[in-house]
Order: sequence, then structure tokens, then C-alpha cells
Amino acid sequence: MTDIPEILLQKAEELEERTAKLYPDLKPLVKQCFLNTIETTVKRLEDGSIFVITGDIPAMWLRDSAAQVKPYVAFAREDEALREILRGVIEKQAFYVCIDPYANAFNAADSGKAFGHQDKSDVMSGWVWERKYEVDSLCAPLYLAREYYKTTGDRKIFTPRFHQMVKEIEETFTAQQNRSDAPYFFTRTNCPDSDTLPFDGRGTPVGYTGMTWSGFRPSDDACQYGYLIPANMMAVVALRYASELVSCGFEDDALSQSCADLAEKINAGIQRFGIVEHPRFGKIYAYETDGLGNYNLMDDANSPSLLAIPYLGYRDKDDEIYRNTRRFILSAENPYYFTGKAASGIGSPHTPKNYIWHISLIMQILTSSSEEEIHSCLSMLARTHAGTNFMHEGFDADEPTKFTREWFAWANTLFAQMMARLTGLI
Repeated sequence: MTDIPEILLQKAEELEERTAKLYPDLKPLVKQCFLNTIETTVKRLEDGSIFVITGDIPAMWLRDSAAQVKPYVAFAREDEALREILRGVIEKQAFYVCIDPYANAFNAADSGKAFGHQDKSDVMSGWVWERKYEVDSLCAPLYLAREYYKTTGDRKIFTPRFHQMVKEIEETFTAQQNRSDAPYFFTRTNCPDSDTLPFDGRGTPVGYTGMTWSGFRPSDDACQYGYLIPANMMAVVALRYASELVSCGFEDDALSQSCADLAEKINAGIQRFGIVEHPRFGKIYAYETDGLGNYNLMDDANSPSLLAIPYLGYRDKDDEIYRNTRRFILSAENPYYFTGKAASGIGSPHTPKNYIWHISLIMQILTSSSEEEIHSCLSMLARTHAGTNFMHEGFDADEPTKFTREWFAWANTLFAQMMARLTGLI
């Protein structure tokens, strides 16, 4: 692992002190959750590059690694050692995207073999841990880079590889607007249906909408319908960030304009094809659609999610359609909203029925305008960590001692980020 920058040790102590005064039930969790990513998942490789595992899985997910280090960005202006680590994460993400923009998770080194799973796809690489194409995986590095640059003004991230990464992302999203002509297939054998794509690995048929197609959700489960609305919302924001970054960093007006134009096409597709009229809640965003008249009305705990729309920067908390959607997904109408003796919240088809995710409870807090709702969710977090003082993936709503993924760094640092906001540390 890498040395922990002094600024993070200082901020961990300060966060613990603030939490002890304002939310004493959560004091035992906050310091170790804040430091979990930097203590246990950030590794400096022999070539000096930075590699970030998810926790209990020894691979680097583009989405997870960006989310894991996000809480540290706020303090990067004050510490060069921290800036060096964050630059390393951004450069490593760019390296991986340039290897394969359709892969979601990568190895620390070229393994010399195609896949650890029994997968078939149109590209094989020993660098790839898993090649499940997820739109949000390409958005995450852009979110991280933009926040880092806005916070620090550090132009060292604008490397030739970063420039190439943005080109790869723009080209991939554009290609997947026209799925019938686009590359990428993925099949896995001897697995649940959610781990592979139907129709010879091409996924269910879709029509043209202007949105960009995704094979898999951020849970790594296959999409039911190929236009995943929360991921497309994230793509709109990420492409606007990309436009800004290539303009500032490279003065590449053509690429900047292409990213901006693509963002508007995807956004128009969301507004035309991603909204449905619900008989109880009015106009709401669907979770998925195929552009052929079929919709999947639900939400998944993993982000990007419909719950996370304001967190993603796509719409604010007071947007009418978001408010309607939020009421829907936090109700029994959402097939993955569970209520039990210990907690109520959103789970996922990725985990057992009646399992609520800590990430969804944290996201509920981060997107809430209600003090009552915030305190209710904080209470649920305080009583569902099964005495570990860490967040998990999912836990049984009736028996929180039953849970998945004891070591899930993203959930830990998202919790710490939320507490830093609530206590005024950031």
C-alpha cells in the first residue's frame, strides 16, 4: 500500500471530533470509514503508478476507484502528496480506458490470458479483469478529473493519454447510439442470466433514441433494456465536463464541441424516451427503456441511480420530475424497495431479496431536503453495520447481522463523504 498523506490523517481526526459532537452514535464508524480506501485499497505499483482495488476483489473498477477517492479531493489543494496520488489514479484510469473502453474492471498487470471468467467478447486482453460494458464506467474518470482540476487547478493531469481517453469515450458513446452497427458483444457461460447478455451477447433489441447503449448496470448486472436512464444522465454531465476539460487542458475546440453536442443529443433522448406517466406519481423517469415502447420502472441501489440524480448533477432536488420519481422509488411500487424490522430502503437484484444497500441509504441522505428523513436514515446506518463499524454492500432488512461484502471501500468512503458534508468539514 502507499503512505497515507498527513492531511488525510488530520482530517480523519477532525471528522471524528465533529461527529462525536453532532452524531455520537456514528463516531465509532467515521474515522475508519474515512481512511478505509487510503489504508487498504490504494497501492503504488513497481512502476510507480497507482492502483486501487475495490476491497475484497483485487481488481480496479473505473467507477469504484473514482468514487473511493472522491472524498479526498476536497483536501488535495493543501497537500502535494495527496495530489500526487490522485493524479496517479486519474492517469491509471486513462491508461485503462485507452486499452479497452468497453471493460469495466482491470488487472494491476497484464495477466497473459484473456479472462478469469469463461467469457467471450470481441476483444481480449490480459489487462482486463472483466469486460462488462457499463456507460457509467466511462463517466467516472471524467467526474473525478473535473472535480480534481476545479479544486486544485493542477494542470499536470492534462497528459497525452488523458486527451486520448476523452477521444475514446466520445467515440464509444457515439458508436453506441446506433446499436445495430456498433461493436461489442459479451457472453459468459455457467452463470446466472444477469451475468451475460442475450441474443448472442448483443443484448435485447433497441431502437434509436439519441441515448447511448449500455450492456450492464453499475451493479454489473445485465440491463433488461439497453438504454439505462441514470447512466445516460451521468453521461450528459460527464460529456459536459469533458468539453470543459479538453478546452482548458488542450485547447481542442473540435473535441470540446463534439462532447458538448453529444451531451445534448443524449439529453434530448432522455427527455423524449426516458419519462413515463405513472398513474399514481405522475411524470417519472424510467430506469431503463429500449426506445421501442418498453420500460423498466424500478431503481437499483447502486449509483448512478434515479435516486442519485441530484448527486450526479443532472437535476436539482426540487425538480418536479425528480421529486415524483423519488416518491416512486422510495415506495413499495419500486420492486427493490424493502421494509424490515431494522431498516427500509433500496436494494438490488444483484443481492438477495430484502437486502438493503448502505450506499442507497447514504445516497438518500445526500439527496434529501428533509431533516426528518436524514435523521431517520442516519439512525438506520447506526444500527445496521452489525457491530463492524464499517459499511457493507447489502444487509438483511430484518437481520442486519446477515450482509454481503464485509470489505467494500466505496460504501465506506461514501459514508465518510456524507458525514463530512453533514458536519461541515467540506
